[in-house]
Amino acid sequence: MTPRTVPAVLREAASRFADREAVVDGDVRLTYRELHQRVRELARLFVARGVEPGDRVAINSPNTWHWVVAALAALHCGAAVVPVNTRFTATETSDVLRRSRARALVVAGRFLDRDRLAELRAFDELAALRCVVRVPVEDDRGDPDAVAWGEFDCDAPWSAVDERADAVRPDDISDVLYTSGTTGRSKGALTAHRQSLGVAAAWADCGLLTEQDRYLVVNPFFHSFGYKAGILACLLRGAAVLPMAVFDVGRVLELVERERISVLPGPPTIYQSIMDNPRAAGFDLSSLRLAVTGAATVPVALVERMRHELSFSTVLTAYGLTEAVVATMCRADDDPVTVATTCGRPASGFELRIDGSGGEPGATGEILLRGPNAMLGYDDDPAATAAAIDADGWLHTGDVGHVDERGYLTITDRLKDMYICGGFNVYPAEVEQALARLDGVADSAVVGVADGRLGEVGKAFVVLRPGSALSEDDVIAHCRDRLANYKVPRHVEFREDLPRNPSGKILKRQLR
Repeated sequence: MTPRTVPAVLREAASRFADREAVVDGDVRLTYRELHQRVRELARLFVARGVEPGDRVAINSPNTWHWVVAALAALHCGAAVVPVNTRFTATETSDVLRRSRARALVVAGRFLDRDRLAELRAFDELAALRCVVRVPVEDDRGDPDAVAWGEFDCDAPWSAVDERADAVRPDDISDVLYTSGTTGRSKGALTAHRQSLGVAAAWADCGLLTEQDRYLVVNPFFHSFGYKAGILACLLRGAAVLPMAVFDVGRVLELVERERISVLPGPPTIYQSIMDNPRAAGFDLSSLRLAVTGAATVPVALVERMRHELSFSTVLTAYGLTEAVVATMCRADDDPVTVATTCGRPASGFELRIDGSGGEPGATGEILLRGPNAMLGYDDDPAATAAAIDADGWLHTGDVGHVDERGYLTITDRLKDMYICGGFNVYPAEVEQALARLDGVADSAVVGVADGRLGEVGKAFVVLRPGSALSEDDVIAHCRDRLANYKVPRHVEFREDLPRNPSGKILKRQLR
């Protein structure tokens, strides 16, 4: 039986996969046995500095091997992990530290031309921390008030570390993940060890992940996908984690060839950028076998290109959110049309219901989820929890979709993204699907903008593929041929890229 706490899973992995590579990051290559020991060393420091079971340890650092060790060490000593978005300002970070009641912080040195710890010195939240560990990332000069990475010598007995790990229970809080905040102030979703491992196992099962796989993680670890469908999924199956701190197409191509990468999840734009890169044909990408992606718009042609041009034998789409992580997922034997036009069927023990549909296939409404791996609630926010989870235990996602007769889910849109044009509801994802079928369009986003006559009309933000010379009239004419008049965008703006959050979701608030 699979252990139901992360420390127990790590101990089992160190035994079962002892000499297999667990983490590969540049010159650092850790086996599972070595990873376990590195985790114990940092956990020992946390214990010595007064981090107690149930405390929160915040991690504000990019995807490197240090993040993996830090998260597992926090869990090893009975604390909960609080991942912090590395793009957050110091004000946003201090807000998370305060609201999560963090007692320790693992923070990057200079990264992307910012020194996050130096910025935080202006805020009172640092005074509440019992331990600050600084991770060397770029050319780092250290900080006299923080523990430098690796300088973990302390007087806590090793037995205390192992006793802490043994004392962790499946229902203990494993992490507090703050939502992306695309619809307002972020909220901290609480998850237990059994739930984090449950969704990781479901993802690993659908992707047929094994100890033979080598998994390039470009999704940020501070996001639920990178952390749970990345680190924890690999831990469960003995696969190797290869973190990538900053996405770079050329670097991806080199790593796939040199490290024989087999698993490469990410948003659709990642695969598009790889295939459009003129250097791609010069690399051996034959080791790739599994891609997992997801978005409201995934063209069938993109799935087919990924299979033919990037050697993926399996391309899957999935649907999840911070509060549920992996709710639905396609399966390895699904055809390209199913993969592109749906998000799969329920996974990880979830029930799925479309609000107001009465169970009728094809009816559109809000997506509701219920199951053992839905979040426990929002940290210290009973009002938000009650608004999200009703009396019958259904999680109201705020996403709109429909389910076909096979039980496969298709996302239509966000409730808040819908706009009303001349009295008719318009779901932008439907318009974006039409735009995805226009040759020359690489990416698009549609929002509603004010209109004196119709109330709101659509505005399309379009990113063109290299070499394309589409005009505004071309885009509108294409939509007019495929959509009802009220759905056709009245305005088109061409852009080099679209603003996204770390999980790849387009930030439509910024576009509005």
